[in-house]
Amino acid sequence: METSEIRRRFLQYFEDRGHTVVPSAPLPSPDPNLLFNVAGMAQFVPYFVGQQTPPYPRATSVQKCVRTLDIEEVGKTTRHGTFFQMNGNFSFGDYFKEDAVKFAWELVTKPQNEGGYGFDESVLYASVYYEDDEAIDIWKRVAGLPDDRIVRLGMKDNFWSMGIPGPCGPCSEILIDRGPEFGADRDWEAGDRYLEFWNLVFMQNIRGEGGGKDGYPILGELPKKNIDTGLGLERVAYLLQGVDNMYEIDEIYPVIEKATELTGRKYGAEHEDDVRFRVVADHVRSALMLIGDGVTPGNEQGGYVLRRLLRRAIRSMRLLGYEDPSLVELLPVSLEQMKKSYPELVTDFGRISQVAYAEEEAFRRTLTAGTTIFDVAVRDTKASGAHQLEGAKAFQLHDTYGFPIDLTIEMAAEQGLNVDTEGFRSLMKEQRERAKADARAKKAGHADTSGYRELREKGVTEFTGYQELSSDSQVRGLLREGAVAPFAEQGETVEVVLEKTPFYAESGGQIADEGLILGDGLKLKVLDVQRPVKGLIVHKVEVVEGVLRAGDDVHAAVDHEWRVSACQAHSGTHVVHAALRQVLGPNALQSGSYNKPGYLRLDFAWSSALDPATRSEIEEVANLAVRKDLPVSAQYMTLPEARDWGALALFGETYDEQVRVVEIGGPWSRELCGGTHVKHSSQVGALTVTGESSVGAGVRRIEAFVGMEALHYLGRERALVRLLSENLKARPEELPAKVADLAERLRVAEKELERMRAAQVLEAAAELAKDPKDVFGVQYVGHRAPDGVNGGDLRKLALDVRGRMPSDKPAVVAVLSVNDGKPGVVIALNDLAREWRLKAGDLVRIAAEKLGGRGGGKDDVAQGGGTDAAGADDALSAVEHAIGHQVTG
Repeated sequence: METSEIRRRFLQYFEDRGHTVVPSAPLPSPDPNLLFNVAGMAQFVPYFVGQQTPPYPRATSVQKCVRTLDIEEVGKTTRHGTFFQMNGNFSFGDYFKEDAVKFAWELVTKPQNEGGYGFDESVLYASVYYEDDEAIDIWKRVAGLPDDRIVRLGMKDNFWSMGIPGPCGPCSEILIDRGPEFGADRDWEAGDRYLEFWNLVFMQNIRGEGGGKDGYPILGELPKKNIDTGLGLERVAYLLQGVDNMYEIDEIYPVIEKATELTGRKYGAEHEDDVRFRVVADHVRSALMLIGDGVTPGNEQGGYVLRRLLRRAIRSMRLLGYEDPSLVELLPVSLEQMKKSYPELVTDFGRISQVAYAEEEAFRRTLTAGTTIFDVAVRDTKASGAHQLEGAKAFQLHDTYGFPIDLTIEMAAEQGLNVDTEGFRSLMKEQRERAKADARAKKAGHADTSGYRELREKGVTEFTGYQELSSDSQVRGLLREGAVAPFAEQGETVEVVLEKTPFYAESGGQIADEGLILGDGLKLKVLDVQRPVKGLIVHKVEVVEGVLRAGDDVHAAVDHEWRVSACQAHSGTHVVHAALRQVLGPNALQSGSYNKPGYLRLDFAWSSALDPATRSEIEEVANLAVRKDLPVSAQYMTLPEARDWGALALFGETYDEQVRVVEIGGPWSRELCGGTHVKHSSQVGALTVTGESSVGAGVRRIEAFVGMEALHYLGRERALVRLLSENLKARPEELPAKVADLAERLRVAEKELERMRAAQVLEAAAELAKDPKDVFGVQYVGHRAPDGVNGGDLRKLALDVRGRMPSDKPAVVAVLSVNDGKPGVVIALNDLAREWRLKAGDLVRIAAEKLGGRGGGKDDVAQGGGTDAAGADDALSAVEHAIGHQVTG
């Protein structure tokens, strides 16, 4: 049975039994502690913890998940993977244990020709929490399982919680006995014999503080009991498809087959090669799904994980002997398998492949640059007499150049070196902690929303900002540092919830409105507006005058000019997006945006820089749309209707079933959007593109001003042109040629100055070579050149002096100069000095240490520098002392 069919049967089974089929949430997680969704219940957490009222009593879904903790283990075992799918059925205070068991057992054991999975009942077992006698009784009655096929396990194995105080409950798992070849009889914890493939969580309790899986108290029972189940789709697939592991199922194995074809290697012949084939298959599929959900390669958070996955796949193909670009061969194979369950991948594959192929090309360049850095690190390590590459250097290669640590370890071993992996992991841990702290600072977690939930229980906040800019309202409540407070006095900054508000809360790339909230003797300045809990709009305010109390009647007024400019910018973003797609084609899809009054930026999928002509064309198409005075309208519909209608959705966003679609000129621009907009495109005003740049492999960013800000920008540009025209005595149209001429003349003059400076420096070479200092038989020249001599000229001087000295005596030349406040030093040795066991690299490191810096190079010539110019004389003396010590020692 194909994986897509297993998926379809699951959803159909539960839909037929009254469950609402809920689409998978995007892979990027809104939880501040997670980069990606890692469980089927992820999008239902607000219902389980009481933040939101569920819109349906029971639901079913197949959730896309990515787990990244075990990336290094992928392929080494048959269990570890990154992307996986979790089938689940959920009840929010509707049915409980008996129906959950009944549903699961029926679907698992029903014959395949009747719509089930057809598992043999005789090899199925159930595990239960050891105190859950109720569940044991249900398994006996519903499934007819005897006592010897019901396993009691402890809290660590069969009790679920979110890891924080809140809902929890006992679990019950369905296991399959795969036979003695997979492990010992009745050995529940080791081996792969008794494989769990469906976990039923009976969410009935409330837990307190505590660590681990069993180190917390059970405080009581929930008022409403919930069901949360998770069936591992990949596990069921390999059980039903007769293969031993997830890598060999229909959605993954074709990539391995293609990789064997490209590399000429055989899967199943050598464990090391098998690991690499599995890494390739797993990571290519994961990358396909991540990019499909709007993640782009980068150096932070989810983008960093995606980049790592892609680069590990590419590197594995190279280790298998395939040097050519591989993603162009492998990604379409993965698409062919995954499109059966996710047809949207087909329509979006142009963008997905563009991002992936651009990252591969960037990594191929990185391998060249990083290898050079690696070679220098190896040379420095060996020169110092060490046998281990520093963890900091391995981290730099990993973090800056994208070198996987296993690549660094492998290349170091080829050079006879170890790698300080402990130091590397320590630095990686520090980086992850910084990333998590940053994420927590930007998102609101579940643990501290009790105050918001308390106010949310009083009702939703009505948003009136689409129709009006001011509203009479009432203060529903206020919060100080997250806790509900009775009042706030002048000078305090607090959060306020109103019954209704015209203030737009930041979302969809549009920043929050500014304005005032006024009452009897009360004046509040609105600093920010957010939606920390669905249905609740929270205003961060400064109490400018009076005392604020819950229940106050107030008048909320958005700053008119602010909103007008914000609408111009947001509508302008839609216009630029449509212009991009018209000029570049449908693959130029928005992957992120930001707009504030008068300014917009838009990130979009594209692999190369836009030339000036293309930028001008995009700007012209956008302004023609503004000039046409296209109507702007918004209407509500279901999400499937919006998709059928061709509306574009922002990647990574989670949408309700009812969505708002904003049109500009009908189908020319049609996007899902909750932002505020102008009524006609002409109200966007002037639109001028100010920049275009790269923000990552396969992603470009375009920036623009609109309305008065665009006019101000053009005014500044005009004033600059006028100033240049006056200073250069040229008409505006003559400026490009005039500036080019001046630049060429300056280049020629600088080249002549450089030649003269070099000649002046080298004139000193003959005199320096005439009078070397004898240091225990070594002829030593230590010279501080005039300030301003660059490294290249300093090197020429050192080599020239060395060349003029007698070759029948060992000679060492050290020359130093301070350029732009930074000292630099070059040391050159002749052949006889090297025979005396002197090395330029050793000497330059001694000099550079006195300069507060570092140095290195070959045995005959080495160069270094630092930041402490005051140490220049000491540096030359230290070289002289080191020569004497080496010769006499």
